[in-house]
Amino acid sequence: MEKNTDQDLIKVIMNIIINAGNAKSDAIGAIRAAKKFDFELAEEKLKLAKDSELLAHNAQTKLLAKESDGQRIELNLLIVHAQDHLMNCITFNDLAREIIDLYKTIKKY
Repeated sequence: MEKNTDQDLIKVIMNIIINAGNAKSDAIGAIRAAKKFDFELAEEKLKLAKDSELLAHNAQTKLLAKESDGQRIELNLLIVHAQDHLMNCITFNDLAREIIDLYKTIKKY
């Protein structure tokens, strides 16, 4: 993405939305697996969630780097939507880790 074109920007934004959405879905899957005490599946799902979160975060970082280099990126609804998805997936992933650990503790007793 050398020069900011509308198509390039949309690709990066959609990358954030898709990967953040995948991360949230996998985090929910991890919680559901832990609820059934299937901790192996829960950990697999959580790893997938973290991998997708990283992809979304890296795409966001591309936008932040361009902005910090002086390439103004116009704020629009898609960018806001992408940021919302990213923040939600980060929160879900963090909470999923805590909930999985809680289910592991419950399983011990």
